[in-house]
Amino acid sequence: QVQLVESGGGLVQAGDSLRLSCAASGRTFSSYGMGWFRQAPGKERRFVAAISWSGASTYYADSVKGRFTISRDNAKNTVYLQMNSLTPEDTAVYYCAAGPYSTTETYTYWGQGTQVTVSS
Repeated sequence: QVQLVESGGGLVQAGDSLRLSCAASGRTFSSYGMGWFRQAPGKERRFVAAISWSGASTYYADSVKGRFTISRDNAKNTVYLQMNSLTPEDTAVYYCAAGPYSTTETYTYWGQGTQVTVSS
């Protein structure tokens, strides 16, 4: 069993940066791929970024490529999402997930989400 808790969300202005964190409980964190997804108001949840268990492989949605960076620290059981050059279109609830490395919602465990609001 893995429990995930996201943090770092908030209200920022367009062009600002935020770093989201996702802290995981459990001793098997380092064996899981990790993903970030987001859900904007009135829209379906969408893939943002993923990282393999070792951190050697990453993948990004086209909409965030070049602006967002996913990373992980297995010693701290934490995955991060560095978000730069934020735009109002990035406003959403951001979720982290643990499971097989994937760009789809096939992850086993999910956090409760953290709100990111970007004002223009």
